[in-house]
Amino acid sequence: MAANNSTAVSVPISIGASKTKTKKKHFVAQKVKLFRASEPLFSVLMWGIDHSINELTHVPIPVMLLPDDFKAFTKIKVDNHLYNNPKSGVGNCTYLRENMPSHFKFKEYCPLVFRNLRERFDIDDQDFQRSLTKLPPQELDKAILSATACSQNSVIRSAPVCIDAQGRSSARFLTTYDRKFVIKTIVSEDVAEMHNILKKYHQFIVECHGNTLLPQFLGMYRLTVDGVETYMVVTRNVFSQRLIVHRKYDLKGSTVAREASEKEKAKELPTFKDNDFINEKQRIVIGEENKKLFLEKLKRDVEFLAQLKIMDYSLLVGIHDVERADQDDDDVEEGEEGGEGGEEGEAGAEWAGGDDETGSDANGSGGPVGAVGSYGTTPPDCSGFSVAAYKPMGPGEFDPNTDVYALKAHESAPRKEVYFMAIIDILTHYDAKKKAAHAAKTVKHGAGAEISTVNPEQYSKRFLDFMASILE
Repeated sequence: MAANNSTAVSVPISIGASKTKTKKKHFVAQKVKLFRASEPLFSVLMWGIDHSINELTHVPIPVMLLPDDFKAFTKIKVDNHLYNNPKSGVGNCTYLRENMPSHFKFKEYCPLVFRNLRERFDIDDQDFQRSLTKLPPQELDKAILSATACSQNSVIRSAPVCIDAQGRSSARFLTTYDRKFVIKTIVSEDVAEMHNILKKYHQFIVECHGNTLLPQFLGMYRLTVDGVETYMVVTRNVFSQRLIVHRKYDLKGSTVAREASEKEKAKELPTFKDNDFINEKQRIVIGEENKKLFLEKLKRDVEFLAQLKIMDYSLLVGIHDVERADQDDDDVEEGEEGGEGGEEGEAGAEWAGGDDETGSDANGSGGPVGAVGSYGTTPPDCSGFSVAAYKPMGPGEFDPNTDVYALKAHESAPRKEVYFMAIIDILTHYDAKKKAAHAAKTVKHGAGAEISTVNPEQYSKRFLDFMASILE
């Protein structure tokens, strides 16, 4: 039984004001929710999102959002020595002693705005909460947990899995256990840029009814652990829950320094770039009708970004090879019949929950074969198991309500494929720093070179022209 100890924390009274007043309130030490993670930061993220969604259930949905809602935030400070006390109710298991830091802060930005965005993207708050904090019963029969719960009645909450330790900008990428959402660490400048564009972004999402190739921003947070501030943003995963991505590209429409390095190519699932795409004579065959609809949507989104003076974004392209996946499934079944299926089960367990002692493998070696790699500057391929994955679907089939960025290859395509395509990295504003970089690259490569740091109008035109040229 958990000790009936309480801890004083600071909680917000009003969620709608730009600066919320706080009061002291006592919380009883948690008895059921055990936030299991390999890093204290992940535990704080899970705890904070769980707390946030629970608090939001008591806040009425407003008729309309007010200007102050786009400046609002909520903060909570926790000083709880009981988390690390082996004699406390949450310390009966050894791994729980390091489960939560004794002191931390959690800040959520614009909670009502992001709740409204989740609704417009057809994401239920309870599903969002579950994905980011809870390992559902359907997964327990497949995952081999690296630690055992204190009680069979306890709810084990599984941390997001770290897929990419560091990208080009030192960002970390995490994915929820069910592959629905991606969590990316960002910097304070990104937070400021998000605040700059959020009102117009929200209006754009309202006008297009959530039908967009832009990132679906679902929440933004600041976590403070050991005095270090970490900013995180949550988005919908571009790739599928159930269809493995076999090849992926980060495309900008530029040709200067746009080729994957040899180090990148050596990875299990490299992120290829524009020159790789061109040299391989890769094509995206979706048919004339789908091409027309896709380019119309892309043009609308890109023109919106140009209006905001945003540049340096990419089109993330993931390709699922249906025939290859079907063959891989046959090979797995043959291996299981031969009694050799245990290794994959262990891999799935690490992929689902990480390793308590060593943490998640930064190179993705804990994931299913062919699904995991080091993900460069782009979000990870989060192909894997989920509740949706258990639905009886044939090879290459997907749920368009879940895989919102997916398109099937046209019947005329040389290979049966499924494409996942979305715009990513839209928080780069064309400021003085980018102007200086443009000038430097122009001197180095010449005025006619297809460098990436051009002004937003040029960037958007070149981007659209390139994407139109690779679609059939």
